[in-house]
Amino acid sequence: MAIVNVCIALRTRFCYLVFSGIRVIQFDVIMISIGTGLAVIGAGLAALAAGVGIGRIGGSATSAIARQPEASGKIQTAMILTAAFIEGVALFAVVIAFLKA
Repeated sequence: MAIVNVCIALRTRFCYLVFSGIRVIQFDVIMISIGTGLAVIGAGLAALAAGVGIGRIGGSATSAIARQPEASGKIQTAMILTAAFIEGVALFAVVIAFLKA
């Protein structure tokens, strides 16, 4: 029983214990599952926010081009650059979320 308490106190993910020839593996399944679940939720929120942001940029650019057709080149350039920056930030957020899992 003392070995189990030491194993829990060390908070290792895998503790290998041997009791009378039977190998018992203790997993911190709950903590791993919570961390993975939060990482997946964070990655999903980052992707969702990027989609909403790019959609709003597209809608605003379309209405701006409808108001001033002669400025369509400048508006499209700004829209594409902004969308690329948003995609970069979203990709970074997804990678960080999965690395923290």
